[in-house]
Amino acid sequence: MSRGLNKVMIIGHLGRDPEMRYTPSGRPVTTFTVATSRVWNTSDGEKRSETEWFNIVAWGNLAEICKQYLSKGQQVYVEGRLQTRRWDDTEGVKHTSVEIVANEMLILGDRREVNTASGLVESESLDTNDEYPF
Repeated sequence: MSRGLNKVMIIGHLGRDPEMRYTPSGRPVTTFTVATSRVWNTSDGEKRSETEWFNIVAWGNLAEICKQYLSKGQQVYVEGRLQTRRWDDTEGVKHTSVEIVANEMLILGDRREVNTASGLVESESLDTNDEYPF
């Protein structure tokens, strides 16, 4: 039997604060958007840029961590798999959505940029005199 591969890795900035809800069985799920940008020069030497938006879905413990520590504007690394959802709305119109189901998330950027309202500690209050064993 052959195996497939469905793996996505992105680095970008949150477009909105994460939203968490619970499934009827009580499992947490958090959704948020991440924007990635690329810049290139045309053959005429004109600089162009493009932003791509990704819908992110996190489940379980990762969902709770994303809700607690992430906020709009933060830079993050997200790793996961692509998933396509299809549904019909109340008027019978078919919809399709491609999203990244996250299995790993890392907060990037300077710690001083972190908003204390998100529940994180600002870098000024961290003890930087700790010794590291490595």
